[in-house]
Formats: sequence, structure tokens, C-alpha cells
Amino acid sequence: MSDKVNLARAFAQISAPWTPHIVGQLNGQEVKLARARGAFVWHHHAEVDELFFVVKGTLDMHVRDAEGNERVVRLEPGELYIVPRGTEHKPVAVDGDAELLLFEPQGTVNTGNVIDSLTREARIL
Repeated sequence: MSDKVNLARAFAQISAPWTPHIVGQLNGQEVKLARARGAFVWHHHAEVDELFFVVKGTLDMHVRDAEGNERVVRLEPGELYIVPRGTEHKPVAVDGDAELLLFEPQGTVNTGNVIDSLTREARIL
């Protein structure tokens, strides 16, 4: 049996931006929390869809289509966006930190196809 997760308390323990923290697992998926601050890196996940749910703050999800056309999807608290596998994207926190809940297959690297100074291994919270 699993324990409940209080999001406010869990986010209070997360200070480093862009570092995913695992708070649960289900059906091969990891439930992760992350603090977003500023801009992340452009990247994609060839075989993985990602769900971004904004708990607090505002997140602009920059996405590029196969032709390289860019658009921005603004996410406010209570809104989610699913980045389809293979889609190049760059999350950007707007006006301070954003608190994110993520669903990703187990073992997904946060920077996908890019190894960067923001590449982090998920930690268990």
C-alpha cells in the first residue's frame, strides 16, 4: 500500500530547479515533481510521451513541429499538456518558479536526447 503525497509539503522540500523527484510509480510510469525556473533546454524524447501538469506558477511550453515551426503553449495552474514523443520542446517558467507534476515512463532522462548541464537523474522524494 502506498502513502498519500501532500504536494505543498513535497514541493517545500524541492529547492533545486529542473531536478525531477519521484513521488510514485504506476504501470511503468513514474510520477515526478519538479521546480521549473527560467528556461530549460530544447530536447525531445524519441520513444516517450511526457505529461506536464502545472501545480503552481506559469509555464510556457515551446514546441517545434517536424518543419521547425515553433509555437508556445502557456500553462497556468491546474492545466496540463502532453508533449508527444519525438516532439522537440523547451519548457520555460514565467515570472519566477513553476511547480510541475510529470508523468513519464520509468527511467526517462529529463533532457531526453541532449546531455547538458541541466541533465539530472531523478531522485526519490
